[in-house]
Amino acid sequence: MIIYDKTDRGRTEIATRGQTVAPRLRTLLLLVDGKTGNDELLRKVAGLGLGQEHLDELLQAGLIQATADSGSTKANTGSSPAPVETPASKNMAPPTAASMPAEQVLPPGQTQFEAIYHFYNDTIKSMIGLRGYGLQLKVERASSVQDFRELRQQYLEAVLKAKGEEIARSLRGRLDQLLYLGERPQQ
Repeated sequence: MIIYDKTDRGRTEIATRGQTVAPRLRTLLLLVDGKTGNDELLRKVAGLGLGQEHLDELLQAGLIQATADSGSTKANTGSSPAPVETPASKNMAPPTAASMPAEQVLPPGQTQFEAIYHFYNDTIKSMIGLRGYGLQLKVERASSVQDFRELRQQYLEAVLKAKGEEIARSLRGRLDQLLYLGERPQQ
């Protein structure tokens, strides 16, 4: 069984919505989490008409990579949706946050504040929709990176409720990269 994970380029594509990926492929890219096996992933997207050739396309584009298969991964996949793990997993720092320099995390020509502002606005609109209006207003009122950090948990809970754990986990990783720029999140 092959397990795919997003590359840094894939995470950046998800976060910035760079429009280099077709909408159907974007859905597939969102579901790639480094834990779900190839077969299970393809079962999830079969209804969208996506197959192995689409995974290969993401692989060729450098947005995903094959990772080593381990026996414990399959066991973890079955237990990952457990509600007990959800809050703890959202509070963990992504492993890549400390290893990426700030210039690789921020989109070209944007300050940290601008990048976080655009991230929140774009993803609230696209992931939460009208239910995110109150959260959108809080983003508009934010005047510092610390204000954005205080919105983190509320934002992640709203995405989790609207789109599910896999998408919330993916967006959490990118958000933490922007909020903490190489430092570990302070809980």
